[in-house]
Amino acid sequence: MFKHANRNVAILAFTLLVVMLGFGIVIPIFPFYIENLGAGGTELGLLAASYALMRLVFGPIWGTLSDRVGRKPILMIGILGYGITMVWFGLADRLWMLFLARALSGILSSATSPTTMAYVGDSTSEDDRGRGMGILGAAVGLGTILGPGLGGLLGGESLSLPFFIAGGMSFLALGLVALLLPESLPPEARQAKPRPHSPREGMRAWLSMLGGTLGSLFAMGFLVSYALTVFYGIFGLYALQKYGYGPDEVGVIFMVVGLVSALAQGVLPGPLTRRWGEGPLIKAALLATAIGFGWMSLAQSYPAILGGIAFFTLATALLSPAVTALTSRQVTEGQGRVMGLSNAVMSLGRAAGPLWAGIALDWWVELPYLSSMGILLAGFVVSLVWLPGRVKVIEPIEV
Repeated sequence: MFKHANRNVAILAFTLLVVMLGFGIVIPIFPFYIENLGAGGTELGLLAASYALMRLVFGPIWGTLSDRVGRKPILMIGILGYGITMVWFGLADRLWMLFLARALSGILSSATSPTTMAYVGDSTSEDDRGRGMGILGAAVGLGTILGPGLGGLLGGESLSLPFFIAGGMSFLALGLVALLLPESLPPEARQAKPRPHSPREGMRAWLSMLGGTLGSLFAMGFLVSYALTVFYGIFGLYALQKYGYGPDEVGVIFMVVGLVSALAQGVLPGPLTRRWGEGPLIKAALLATAIGFGWMSLAQSYPAILGGIAFFTLATALLSPAVTALTSRQVTEGQGRVMGLSNAVMSLGRAAGPLWAGIALDWWVELPYLSSMGILLAGFVVSLVWLPGRVKVIEPIEV
């Protein structure tokens, strides 16, 4: 069973590597693509927020469906949707086309995140779950090592070409999932359609899930996604306005981000969580993430910028899998449902982060990162009170 679990995680990690390679390609050129259409920081933030809001609405739906029909078909829907919308982006020559494509991408690709996390929950033991999440994070980081550099080079020739390549890579990943990835949730383990219940019963069940430890973890997940999207969402324009960097320089910076993330998530989460537990690791990483924002804002030279970004990336690389693993450990059934709700809360962070950062960037170039440092420091203080160190698994909640 352990060997099969490792094989499944390896296949899924390889698939994520292919998908995230395509995702990484478009990172350094997307802000410049937006600027060529006459948009600025506010429009960039709204575009990212529209994507996150669609994920907020549809993420829990896909997660619950994966509990009923299995992980693999829902995962394939997410990959297919991502590929289609990347091609659409490459063809877009109007701002409204970008918004429409981004919304559709949020609807379809929101099937990927909760299903992937639930798949790892199905395929790994409770003790190895943090390691499994770390391996997936390493695959994501490795994709961003190669992707941004390639995107920066290709974007110098054509800003549309990287989107077409990302779409092609997504279709390749779809084929790999269809042919190589086994279903992690057998029919006998799937949940039947829940019995009808009154709105009051449903609301009481969801509120009970949001309370206690799960509620604290969802709040931490919000901060994780907020911090990441503040950084990723506006860094291209931030670097252009503050330092005059173009796609090539931004591509190199994101290669550093990917390298640090891959090394950190591939090596550190397992040993650190076994030694100290996810709770203390989350608290330390929150504080380090806040410090990273301040470092990036104060940096003036290129080496200082790379150092600040590397520190920030290391902190978030430890924070994200720790929050996800501890959330997954809180339930014995309904992984897709709980991860779908977790993904929805994180989507709020993905919407709030770029929306605020884009508006703040138009006000003052330093405001997005300095204000986010304050928000993360507040989250760290809250975590000292609300988030315990090691948590017992709770019983599944029926909704």
